[in-house]
Amino acid sequence: MGVAVLTMGDRMPALRALLESVAKQDEPAAAVVVVGNGCALPDLPPGAVAVELSQNLGVSGGRNVAWHRLRELGGIDVLVDLDDDGLLTDADVIRTIADLYEAEDRLGIVSFRIADETGETQRRHIPRLRAKDPTRRGLVTTFLGGGHALSMRMLEQTGGWPDAFFFTHEETDLAWRALDAGWDVLYEPALVLQHPKTSPARHAVYYRMTARNRVWLAKRHLPAPLVPAYLAVWILLTVARTRSIPGLRSWLAGFAEGVRTSGGPRRPMRWSTVVRMTRLGRPPVI
Repeated sequence: MGVAVLTMGDRMPALRALLESVAKQDEPAAAVVVVGNGCALPDLPPGAVAVELSQNLGVSGGRNVAWHRLRELGGIDVLVDLDDDGLLTDADVIRTIADLYEAEDRLGIVSFRIADETGETQRRHIPRLRAKDPTRRGLVTTFLGGGHALSMRMLEQTGGWPDAFFFTHEETDLAWRALDAGWDVLYEPALVLQHPKTSPARHAVYYRMTARNRVWLAKRHLPAPLVPAYLAVWILLTVARTRSIPGLRSWLAGFAEGVRTSGGPRRPMRWSTVVRMTRLGRPPVI
């Protein structure tokens, strides 16, 4: 078990608390890698490996760096990604993840439950449609970036994170490739990452990159007949939901950017994967 944490250097007290919670696990991680995404790192706890990048490579690029570093260290079967402002409140997280992967050979991704200090889980942190119960366990079609575990074999087969995405929808891109390769994605609410309640729109690039990457996701992975359906659904949903006129303008500009540019090679999923996702409750048109 290896743990990876990205930081931009602006949450150092929270980062230290997270690393302390990792160190207190009753089954220790074999390696802990902290990536300074365009920033210098402070002194880390003994045993933690520091990787300082001269520029911010985004979530996707930074996580690929962490994955490659853990691969170089050797002996890692499962990678656990944790947000630098998260906290493991239970001491059995690493052991529980290890048991899950021991029990299921085709388990590719395990998604944590994200909960704030009061135990509440935001609707956007439940990786399924019609989600009223954040404690319902089961197979899903995407996962949460804040806290999750990844099979190293799955990463090798799928090629890791989509560097070009930088931020937003990188989890869905990886999940779709994993599903198409025959891996399972499990939402396990017993694994909890405590995380402050936030809005993704706090990031200045959120609207543009959300739209651009949504188009890239469809162009890269959906069978041709589903691409216009998927994008039409998300145009309608965004127009209906967005209350910020500047935000909507930024979203539309990002959508146009996604149409004009490429987010990587096109490898459409099999129709059998579309059927599988539909049976799991989320057909790839929404």
